[in-house]
Amino acid sequence: MNKLKSGDQVIVLTGRDKGKRGTITSRVDADHLVVEGVNVAKKHVKPNPLKGTTGGIVDKTMPIHQSNVAIFNPASGKADRVGIKLLADGKKVRVFKSSGEEIKA
Repeated sequence: MNKLKSGDQVIVLTGRDKGKRGTITSRVDADHLVVEGVNVAKKHVKPNPLKGTTGGIVDKTMPIHQSNVAIFNPASGKADRVGIKLLADGKKVRVFKSSGEEIKA
């Protein structure tokens, strides 16, 4: 079970975007995430008349390693760690380590 999923609010812990908050838009692979508004790079794009795209410099959100982000706990307003708890009916749920309350997906 992945501890971070698409749609989670996260805070960046290290790097040039340290302290920024954003939402996970997708997972690239097992270790990398794309977070909205974080790790934005300038990319040079060639024009393609067949697709109707113009050339120039565009901003592109690049993947970031999941070890560099932590989930945002709205109750405390800080970054938190994620734990996994087994319920009585056998289902696994994600919980905040600091408070033990369940993470709303």
